[in-house]
Amino acid sequence: MSTRIEPQEITGLYGVVVKTFARRLFGRVPESLGVMWHHVPALRAGMAFGQKLQKWDECDETLKSLAHMAVASLVGCSWCLDFNYFMAKNKGLDIEKAREVPRWRESEAFTPLEREVLEYAEAMTQLPSTVSDAMVAGLCERLGAAGLIELTTVIGYANMTTRSNVALGIESDGFSAACGLPPISERPAAHPTRPGRVVSQA
Repeated sequence: MSTRIEPQEITGLYGVVVKTFARRLFGRVPESLGVMWHHVPALRAGMAFGQKLQKWDECDETLKSLAHMAVASLVGCSWCLDFNYFMAKNKGLDIEKAREVPRWRESEAFTPLEREVLEYAEAMTQLPSTVSDAMVAGLCERLGAAGLIELTTVIGYANMTTRSNVALGIESDGFSAACGLPPISERPAAHPTRPGRVVSQA
């Protein structure tokens, strides 16, 4: 893996904490941490907010995980896609569903609600956004206002992390392969919705 900013050595007391946490979770220290170590306050802020998101429980964990993976797949962030696939296993979520996220439109693995969530995640990620009143109304009815707001916040956070990783050249660290998970499905090359492309509303 070659990042656009050279990773630097992780040092100091906080560095010890970060490396210990990383080794406990991943078995090693990801190269991406060395990249972000150039700006420790930014790293700490991102990690702190991500940890807060993990504690929220107004929206089902599977739905949030699938939504984050949908954003990663659409943006093209291999790091986040691999990380969330790996975390799905750690959280005891449905691995077969997780590995099918890049081709969710063609897959029969997902429930109607999950498909609504995946569509919403992609619509939020499009530039410009393609979220409709009908999407929000349908999900609000199914999840409740608090659940939908939580899901929306998770998708917004996913957009921040995935786009940052892609810009910095941070790619997959191979977490899922290291723990023996089967390869994640490929996203269909001809899929009409890629971020940055205007999708016709006709």
